[in-house]
Amino acid sequence: MLAEFLGTFVLILLGVGSVAVAVVGLPGSGRQFVDFGPANWLIICWGWGLAVVFGVYVAGGISGAHINPAVTLAFAVRRDFPLKKVPAYWLAQVCGAFVAAALVYACYRWAIDAADAKAGLARDESLATYSIFATFPAEYFGDSWWGPLLDQIVGTGILLLLVCALIDLKNVAPLSNLHPFLIGLVVVAIGLTFGTNAGYAINPARDFGPRLFTYFEGWGDIALPGTFGWFSGYWWIPIVGPLIGGVAGVLVYDLIIKPVVTARARAMEAQEEGPATEEA
Repeated sequence: MLAEFLGTFVLILLGVGSVAVAVVGLPGSGRQFVDFGPANWLIICWGWGLAVVFGVYVAGGISGAHINPAVTLAFAVRRDFPLKKVPAYWLAQVCGAFVAAALVYACYRWAIDAADAKAGLARDESLATYSIFATFPAEYFGDSWWGPLLDQIVGTGILLLLVCALIDLKNVAPLSNLHPFLIGLVVVAIGLTFGTNAGYAINPARDFGPRLFTYFEGWGDIALPGTFGWFSGYWWIPIVGPLIGGVAGVLVYDLIIKPVVTARARAMEAQEEGPATEEA
């Protein structure tokens, strides 16, 4: 639990920190003189990708570095992880995310207050500064809950499908402990391809821990129940969507790819053992 707590803490500290840089840090510090744009989005995508890399390196040798409740549930469904340990992992992950969000806020609260003051908004009206910590759907979804939910299912499904491929030693998995780096690149890719729909939470702890913090820190209904302008009651979508998508991703891999690579590995082992058996 401590490893999952610390791994998720590192993930959120660096990931949310990168969003803080892009949203309030650069503009507020005088280092950026244009509106939020593609360059800021690249900071966020690479920030989250590297956050995953180092979060996995921190906790990987102890807990497997799930650092994501969707990963924990998916591995339990495929019987790679004991079901009875799922609640403990989830608790550790959410707590790690909450504490990390609090530390990012402690470091950036001056920039956040300055941004809200410049915009003339009270904290519970400021979607921009809230977005540093947790996610919300794009305005083009309107009041649809299905669009953002589908986005989270697809994004997390891609994540788990590729994680399964990267850790499967019978496939072409990377060696020399490189898989955390490549899993981080998967998150970068998801951010670059699906990120603008709903902020690519793809991790219930990543969204709910900071969301809970922002609720206590004054963002009010924007955080919980997740209501602002074009969306309402949004809080559950970044939880349910990733849990469904994670299970779907491992099932796709296990039904389509795993049987083939397992059969080929067994065939190769049989060929290698054959002559030795005859000589014996």
